Amino acid sequence: MLRALQPLSLVERVSQLNTLGLRHVEIGFSAHPAWSEQCRELQLRFPEVSFGAASVRSAEALARVAEAGLGYAMAPVLEPTLIAQARDLGILLVPGVMTPTEVHQASALGCALVKLFPAVNLGPSYWRSLSVPMGGMVPFCIAAGGLNVADVADWLRQGVDAVVLGQGLFAASLEPLAAEPMIDPQLGAVLRQLEAAHKPPKGEKIPH
Repeated sequence: MLRALQPLSLVERVSQLNTLGLRHVEIGFSAHPAWSEQCRELQLRFPEVSFGAASVRSAEALARVAEAGLGYAMAPVLEPTLIAQARDLGILLVPGVMTPTEVHQASALGCALVKLFPAVNLGPSYWRSLSVPMGGMVPFCIAAGGLNVADVADWLRQGVDAVVLGQGLFAASLEPLAAEPMIDPQLGAVLRQLEAAHKPPKGEKIPH
């Protein structure tokens, strides 16, 4: 997940992630008047990347997401009216959850995906502990909030389905005045490991 007041200032970062093979990028919502227009421009520049919006908390923000032509949005909260609005707009809204009650409510509202947030405060074993007493009837889980590249493998082993990285995408720079933060050098290796783990056996066709 990338955040900036004006999305076009993120071009270099998106380019770096695209080169590494990352195909899903969320742009943090901002109230800048050109936010929707600049998100559309990013999609034109990187057609192979699936862009979504992050930090969507209001009806106005969701309307701007639709205006930007983004197919999905991530929310830090579980808000039924936003879920209903997103369906009307044809947008996939992934609500933020933390407690068993919130997970149950999201499932009852028909949410196939949820965002476990803030993940860093819960620990990688939390989702497994939560899902067991719920009989395994839990949505697809995306862990988000304060995680780093080095955390990805452990969280996936513990049962979440995907991990969102924000500032954790970038390594601490030795040059504080550098124009662009440096992508964590571990990211490429992690992506290759994940690709290898999901590669079908030789001779097996990938379903279309």
